[in-house]
Amino acid sequence: MSQDINQRLDWTPNAELGALPTVSADDHRYGMRHFAVGVTIISAAHGNAKAGLTATAVCSVTAEPPRLVVFVNKNVAAADLILDSGALCVNVLASDQEEVAKAFAGMIKDVHGDERFDYGSWRHLISGAPSLDGALANFDCRVVKVFDESTHHAFLCEVLSTCERDDGEALIYLNGAFRHVPQ
Repeated sequence: MSQDINQRLDWTPNAELGALPTVSADDHRYGMRHFAVGVTIISAAHGNAKAGLTATAVCSVTAEPPRLVVFVNKNVAAADLILDSGALCVNVLASDQEEVAKAFAGMIKDVHGDERFDYGSWRHLISGAPSLDGALANFDCRVVKVFDESTHHAFLCEVLSTCERDDGEALIYLNGAFRHVPQ
């Protein structure tokens, strides 16, 4: 069973460092506010249900095979849909999609659940997860592993299909606000 984990079982953390306390959650959050990151919508569907969330915790893992890791809070509806369907789409937002980001972040009053998909134009690529038209890039993925990371699931994904546009500015998140980065 341990071979399925893909974890170095012959490695142990530094015991002296392991005994040190970590920073507080507030200190960590404050520090991370200064880390400029691209804004994405993580979307998923299973059966007739669909859900999505605005996220910044996405990272490329390898190009061969093409893999991403996506961290999703266990308490959001999309987490269960991703687990049930085994698929998700990472939609990298352009600066003209800030309203979509706000809708999926819960920042627009009285917009919840499926109503979020009224923002932007959506279609499906290969996996069945909703894909946002006009995003800077879409990564349509199958989930190959799920890691339990405290309050979040870490979904290791393989990319099945991509779409991209070569115009537009990036939407990033920095210091608690959306910002635009010109090409």
